[in-house]
Amino acid sequence: MQEIIRQLEEKRAAARLGGGQRRIDAQHAKGKLTARERIELLLDEGSFEEWDMFVEHRCNDFGMSEQTVPGDGVVTGYGTINGRLVFVFSQDFSVFGGSLSESHAEKICKVMDQAMKVGAPVIGLNDSGGARIQEGVASLAGYAEVFQRNVMASGVVPQLSVIMGPCAGGAVYSPAMTDFIVMVKDTSYMFVTGPEVVKTVTQETVTQEELGGAVTHTTKSSVADLAYENDVAALEQTRRLFDFLPASNRERPPERPTSDTIERVEMSLDTLIPTDPLKPYDMKELIEKVVDEGDFFEIQPDFAKNIVVGFARVDGAPVGIVANQPMVLAGCLDIDSSRKGARFVRFCDCFNIPIVTFVDVPGFLPGTAQEYGGIIKHGAKLLFAYAEATVPKVTVITRKAYGGAYDVMSSKHLRGDVNFAWPTAEIAVMGPKGAVEIIFRSEIGDSEKIEERTEEYRTKFANPFIAGHRGFIDDVIMPHNTRWRIAKSLAMLRDKELENPWKKHSNIPL
Repeated sequence: MQEIIRQLEEKRAAARLGGGQRRIDAQHAKGKLTARERIELLLDEGSFEEWDMFVEHRCNDFGMSEQTVPGDGVVTGYGTINGRLVFVFSQDFSVFGGSLSESHAEKICKVMDQAMKVGAPVIGLNDSGGARIQEGVASLAGYAEVFQRNVMASGVVPQLSVIMGPCAGGAVYSPAMTDFIVMVKDTSYMFVTGPEVVKTVTQETVTQEELGGAVTHTTKSSVADLAYENDVAALEQTRRLFDFLPASNRERPPERPTSDTIERVEMSLDTLIPTDPLKPYDMKELIEKVVDEGDFFEIQPDFAKNIVVGFARVDGAPVGIVANQPMVLAGCLDIDSSRKGARFVRFCDCFNIPIVTFVDVPGFLPGTAQEYGGIIKHGAKLLFAYAEATVPKVTVITRKAYGGAYDVMSSKHLRGDVNFAWPTAEIAVMGPKGAVEIIFRSEIGDSEKIEERTEEYRTKFANPFIAGHRGFIDDVIMPHNTRWRIAKSLAMLRDKELENPWKKHSNIPL
């Protein structure tokens, strides 16, 4: 018995050491943590239960039979974050460069299968050189098995990916199918083909960072949602994001007590909107003054800044926030902001998170670049997402809500549950000046008449009351009461039930 215990401890020690001290030191020298150190930071202290510590690869080609490491380059298991169950896998770059073998993939698939059975989120910590070349098609099959599970888990349990090193080739598609991607600046990258292949095929010279670094993917491609300076910050913020999410699509998001009362009045909101209709203001100021304790966790803050999305709490319960940002492109909707908003709305709808929408939108961005880029279909994605969503939807129009963009932004016509407007709201087909120049085209030469007509149009439509007369706005509220009115609406909608017609799945305009 003592001999067996000794052998067990030796095997455990070998698994914990991964690729050996020299490679662990190399990982630290790059400013990166090891696979196990990352799990320790991500999960509650002492909560991690490891699975498959002794799994080894089964490859005998190219001398691989002489090279086996317990665990085979990935640490898997489950634990808790702030007491809530989560399954996790962490790739170990010190073992065969974190490359994915058939056994490595089987370990990941096992925790994903179990997460689906018990209804718990999955967090993947990615740090891998890609497929293990020595295993050939067996490695590719392993990737496809993981992909299939990503698809089956989508909309059932939340899936988070943290890219903490290389992620190239087929490896990028698993994170791409998860709900949120977090990257680490300067040490992580994602691309389908590396700089060498790019240079050979297209003659472009580009660095790994330029091609697929954290800044590239959070500002240009929108592949990643968030980027942080180092492993520690990325893991801390992943824990924070996790706190807003339910365990599965069958549960409510987690609530927590707050000392911030829903009756809190914010008088400064009464002067937030400038008197000049062309002057911008910061929509994030409104969001932070309305939500609990000013705590707003923004998603994709560096991409398509003309729309703001993220998580917050109102009366202790998580909500998804979607808001036009007048500080950027006057808050216009364009291709990128439509995609960003649609993706976020659909996530919230998957996981029972109510959506609060703040509207100040002058319309869709005009121009050939937008039309050639498919703004019609991309704009329809946001419309489709809001129309399909069955979670509670509360909308506040703060200033402009013009044209089709008014319809798209969670209007009453797309099954908005409670739609408010501030007294400064302007709900119309278009702005007064543009409308008058179309309606009274024959009078364009007479500036005095045009000014009169513009003022007439502004008086009639540059207010929320026409929409209010039709019932498209439930109430015109004072800005300082916004938090109170949103909180009461969400409380009323807590047990809302609404089902879409049965279908295999919708055909969203991709």
